[in-house]
Amino acid sequence: MREQLNALRREMKAKGIDAYLIPTTDFHGSEYVNEYFTCRKFMSGFTGSAGTLLVTDTWAGLWTDGRYFLQAEAQLAGSGIDLMKEREPGVPAIEDYLSGHLPAGSCLGFDGRVVSCRQAEPFAQRYRLKWNADLVGEIWKDRPPLCAKPIYEIPLSVTGETAESKLHRLRAAMKEAGAQMHLITRMEEIAWLYNLRGSDVENTPVFFSFFLALPEGERLYVLDPDFPHSAAASHLPASTEVQPYFQIFEDLKSLPAGKLLLCRDEVSYAMVCDLPGQVEVVDGRDPAEWMKAFKNETEIRCTKAAHLRDGAAMVRFLCWLKQAAAESVRAGGTGRIGELTEIDAADYLKKCRMAQKGYKDLSFATIAGYGANGAIIHYDPTPETNAPLQPEGFLLVDSGGQYEDGTTDITRTIALGPLTREMKENYTCVLKSHIALATARFPEGTTGAQLDQMTRRPLLEKGLNYNHGTGHGVGHLLSVHEGPNTISPRGEESRILAGMITSDEPGVYLAGQYGIRLENEILCRKGKDGMLEFEPLTWCPWEPEAILPEMLTDTETQWLNEYHRQVREKLVPLLDEETASWLEKETAEI
Repeated sequence: MREQLNALRREMKAKGIDAYLIPTTDFHGSEYVNEYFTCRKFMSGFTGSAGTLLVTDTWAGLWTDGRYFLQAEAQLAGSGIDLMKEREPGVPAIEDYLSGHLPAGSCLGFDGRVVSCRQAEPFAQRYRLKWNADLVGEIWKDRPPLCAKPIYEIPLSVTGETAESKLHRLRAAMKEAGAQMHLITRMEEIAWLYNLRGSDVENTPVFFSFFLALPEGERLYVLDPDFPHSAAASHLPASTEVQPYFQIFEDLKSLPAGKLLLCRDEVSYAMVCDLPGQVEVVDGRDPAEWMKAFKNETEIRCTKAAHLRDGAAMVRFLCWLKQAAAESVRAGGTGRIGELTEIDAADYLKKCRMAQKGYKDLSFATIAGYGANGAIIHYDPTPETNAPLQPEGFLLVDSGGQYEDGTTDITRTIALGPLTREMKENYTCVLKSHIALATARFPEGTTGAQLDQMTRRPLLEKGLNYNHGTGHGVGHLLSVHEGPNTISPRGEESRILAGMITSDEPGVYLAGQYGIRLENEILCRKGKDGMLEFEPLTWCPWEPEAILPEMLTDTETQWLNEYHRQVREKLVPLLDEETASWLEKETAEI
């Protein structure tokens, strides 16, 4: 990493840049990116999905959140880059660090196509900005090419609404905002809007694209050169014109006079800087993001079907792993479960999913952390870190699949053998927190922050907590993480409403020891009395060996037994006899 930093500093000096900013995202504000856009990874060696690198002539620091503190400490060691733990006491935000170390009038550089307008605008008030500087692209000699894969259409039987209908609703939202034009850069929103999908980003079925609604008609900008002549394009609404991907940067320079709706948190600084003076920006959340957060009955029916098959895959995996652990103990073993490692477990789970009808891809790289690795919240096993599995302690597995009818996300923490009393207590506390959200009933207007606080209470009472959100939105054959719904301390403005799907995933992480996370997807529904409540979508047993029944209330025990009854009822018909028999025992009442 020091070689990359030295090369970058030479470019900075040549161009008169005093500090250079490198975010994680792409031209679309994405969380997960194509390899072409992994500039921050190339410069720092840090592989997490969130983080921003700042480089000056004498110092470099990487800001990331609590999910990645342990991972970043390990990956940044010896790189010459300091870890800046976001929102920790004494750690300044990037803008505060700059104001204390970079004199006003200095030159701050970045690639304005990958820095949002919201992030860049405050810097413009203090520094000279060189926002058209892709310095990493100049020093990254073997950078992967930016190329597109085919775009395909998903049927009405999966989407439940035509593109024409969605565009009509979008136009109504634009009118309500007083805007005659609208720019969307998020690929998930565009894919949803047109009922199209692609594979330009690993594990997320989107395609490189921009959307521009004009006073008359719309333009869809795509990187795939074959799309205009494809069967999928032939079904586009008549009002939509297809244009080459990079044409958007030219077209924005010649927009007609009027009001343009866009989200400054998502749209890049370069795009806004290119707008002509006669265009008035209306800043607001993208209506399409809000619209797609509410799943229609077709989407709900389809995602339920996908979750059943995914649950069957998970149960086959759990049965296989448990049997391997038991066999290792019976055979006397060598302290290992055969020759199995974390990567072996992740690979076998992928095979179980691939055997399911309608499987298309994973929804993210499987997190399989044994022992101390489980305490690294977003741990991704590599050949260098790949731990052998032993018939004791916990294996944390966070995984999901993309199916032709839905997206799944599930975490189970698996007992591979004997557990300590503390492990069982902590597991049961996490389960109590999970149940607290799963059984919540609340009025409309309740925020994600309020639900987050309620969920953490059983853990906080035991002096435990976790450094991540409790729940995120989940897309429909789209990104496994989507907004605007979030259940987290930062969800003060996020209302959880009927039709939204979120995750329920409290956890406990003891550095150097083990991690526990328990996650289901849940659907918000309106009860008969008008109160909101959650319906589970994920079906897979919890870990009976890790549960201390005496720590559960009668209500929690009743919920657990009823959940396990439904797991048996729903999944046994999908399993072979041996696996079904194992599931029957695993879900016995407590």
